[in-house]
Amino acid sequence: MSKRLRNILTPIIAVLLGIIVGTIIMLASGYDPVAAYASLWNGAFGNVYYIGEVIRQVTPYILAGLAVAFAFRVGLFNIGVEGQFIVGWLASVWVGVSFDLPTIIHLPLAILAAMLAGGIWAFVPGFLKARFRVHEVIVTIMMNYIALHTVNYIINNKLNQGSSKTGVIHDTASLKTPWLEELTTHSSMHWGIIIAIICCFIMWFLLEKTTRGYELRAVGFNQDAAHYAGMNVNNNIILSMVISGFFAGIAGAMEGLGTFGYMAVQGGFTGVGFNGIAVALLGGNTALGVFFAAILFGVLKIGALSMPLDAGVPKELVDIIIAMIVFFVASSYIIRVFLDRFSKKGVK
Repeated sequence: MSKRLRNILTPIIAVLLGIIVGTIIMLASGYDPVAAYASLWNGAFGNVYYIGEVIRQVTPYILAGLAVAFAFRVGLFNIGVEGQFIVGWLASVWVGVSFDLPTIIHLPLAILAAMLAGGIWAFVPGFLKARFRVHEVIVTIMMNYIALHTVNYIINNKLNQGSSKTGVIHDTASLKTPWLEELTTHSSMHWGIIIAIICCFIMWFLLEKTTRGYELRAVGFNQDAAHYAGMNVNNNIILSMVISGFFAGIAGAMEGLGTFGYMAVQGGFTGVGFNGIAVALLGGNTALGVFFAAILFGVLKIGALSMPLDAGVPKELVDIIIAMIVFFVASSYIIRVFLDRFSKKGVK
């Protein structure tokens, strides 16, 4: 069996195993899995409104997944996507609220601010990793908490417009359009999905078609070999973390400029950054894989909202299914061994 085919089958098998385990849990708990999955499907694709909500949910998942996947490809584990996402969200809203400019300037400026905020936040662990060999996992975890509480402080004390939230962004900085809302029967879908797709292409092109991308991937495969080949390992480590932060910051802008149009004090982490880890794992750390994995997670998240009402099944069971999918992806070595043995038997 070719490596490419094995890489395609592994996440598919992981998803199927996760669904099977979820089905067993439903049966053991006395729920009807057929009704549960039917309500999940209807809750995601039952009408135009639900489809719009799925697309809205998929958008930040794609970008968060790209952020995690990009760092993975360079041998780094960016657990700080959540923090970079939060500061990007705030930066985009600040620009959207503070300036009154034409749309052609205002919207790109707000997205650029979010991108830079996420990149700057990711620069810190990247620099510490490159300069002092401080493990990026530890630093990024701590940076998540710093981001959460710093953003809450700024909202409460600097940008508070009542009820512990910022003002609403100007229409010139919004990703929403009235006709798109009417088309999806007033869902929260916005044009951010186009930006997310463009970012998928950018990641693919950068890593696969440019000299810099080759260097970044070489550093991810073997830092010592890359160093002896004359590549600047430290600069590439920093650059990869910054680019990863760019994607995470843009993901935050999708919430600030699209879904909500403002930012409120966060009672805890949003979960988007952490879900990005699961999306990247399931997507095999490739741009195309991340795109399809984000769609799956978006469908599961939105579809699960209908399960308690339509089938009497707690939506937390979908979280269990997602967790099992991630578990099987993380245990992909076992799946690969099974596929190798199956293919060898097929050859005989």
